Amino acid sequence: MVICGISADLASVFGTPIAGAIFGVEILFIGSILYDVLLPSVIAGIISYHISSAFGITYFYHPIRFAPVFSEGLLIKTIVAGIYFGIVSLLMIKTMGLFKNLSSKIQLWNPLKGLIGGFILVVLTFIFSKQFLGLGLETIKSTLEGTTVLWYFFILKIIFTVITLNFGGSGGVITPIFFIGATSSAIFSNLLGIDKATTSAIGLVSVLAGATNTPIASSIMAIELFGASVAPYAALSCISSFLITGHKSIHPSQVLAIKKSASIQVEIGKEISEVEPKIHLRRRTLTNAILTISRKIKEKVIKSKK
Repeated sequence: MVICGISADLASVFGTPIAGAIFGVEILFIGSILYDVLLPSVIAGIISYHISSAFGITYFYHPIRFAPVFSEGLLIKTIVAGIYFGIVSLLMIKTMGLFKNLSSKIQLWNPLKGLIGGFILVVLTFIFSKQFLGLGLETIKSTLEGTTVLWYFFILKIIFTVITLNFGGSGGVITPIFFIGATSSAIFSNLLGIDKATTSAIGLVSVLAGATNTPIASSIMAIELFGASVAPYAALSCISSFLITGHKSIHPSQVLAIKKSASIQVEIGKEISEVEPKIHLRRRTLTNAILTISRKIKEKVIKSKK
């Protein structure tokens, strides 16, 4: 019932019935999908979406006009973009944890703590802009239309969001993640030489994949929101972002079901908040690799002498 609720919620809020259904079965366990709940989850997502639509709710759909010729260079650029968006996801997760610890150390009456957080947000709003308050849908839409935004917008949105959620405010993190992902591409699109709107669309779903550890649902969401032309590039970026984030999540109650790397030692079956990753290099494998390379170099030297 919880999974069906998650699926129905995401499907009806964002108008993505299939991505919502997959998100529900992918969000609880990192690296494991509950196939026995897949059918009711899909049914819940589709019905929820159609009921919301029947009440007159309209959804955001912005097809990206992007159909480049496939090349090795574009493939590498997409992977590099995924690595960058994974770092952005990790930045948000770390900042959220930092402010959570800071808030817990401030031993004050909760309403007073909320007053302090609200005062800080008011000051930041006067210094910067009110566009970092609320959902920020207008900013998201403008970036997806190719409008240039300042490179630090995503950093400000992270700060506004973590202050709100850790100092008495309430709300979700999915739409702020959309804002962060879409605006974080501003610093990167010119370097990659890819269309700004396309990079924003890929960033929106890639940061979602990295922060929530849901690469499959995020890839499907790219199709439902932006069309099929961006799908292969969005999927590749989402998977790269998912791997770069490591064993971290914006949802600390997620249960770890896989190791993202053989070089990292973690205990599977625990919640992310209880996991303590340790780097574990297999010496034998490294030694064998060095010996193999040395042997090949020697063989080439001998052949060249002959």
